[in-house]
Amino acid sequence: MTDAKTTDTIHEAQRHAVKMAKKKAARDKIMATKEGEKGLIIVHTGAGKGKSSSAFGMILRCIAHEMPCAVVQFIKGAWSTGERTLIEANFGHLCQFHAMGEGFTWETQDKERDIAAARKGWEKAKDLIRDERNRMVLLDEINIALRYDYLPVGEVVAFLTTEKPPMTHVVLTGRNAKEELIAIADLVTEMTLVKHPFRSGIKGQKGVEF
Repeated sequence: MTDAKTTDTIHEAQRHAVKMAKKKAARDKIMATKEGEKGLIIVHTGAGKGKSSSAFGMILRCIAHEMPCAVVQFIKGAWSTGERTLIEANFGHLCQFHAMGEGFTWETQDKERDIAAARKGWEKAKDLIRDERNRMVLLDEINIALRYDYLPVGEVVAFLTTEKPPMTHVVLTGRNAKEELIAIADLVTEMTLVKHPFRSGIKGQKGVEF
């Protein structure tokens, strides 16, 4: 004889199965309309942590699929980071890594030098994006260079909309993304700051920040 508790458990399982079946049917219907592929313009911005980390996760996915890709770092080039060490030591045949930055503007304290570094990084980025062998190109912290007008946002937008190969993904990271860039992007994610250990006096640490 089945007790009431067991009966309720069975009914709950049945209700859950029906609910999930409906959800799957609706999802399958939506997915059936999604057939196209294209190279995406992807923007990671916002005050929260995780913009570059997420972008490097996509670079590692490309590497895992043996898809050639490339990274241009506009700000962090002066630092030794785990992702750079890993990629250069093990996956240089699949991922070109160009550390072009010299640190944040308050570290160099030389605007003309910062502009020159940003321009050099952008010229390298254009070459890498034009090369259709690269399926993804990450422009790490380029939004900071755009924020300080080290690069004209109109030039970047024009290049991405007219010269980016159709199947090449371009990922642009950094807080304060320009509205013009957001307007042309296919995917924009804003990282929201809720808590950060830096505000509690904890410095950046290996494996978390770099």
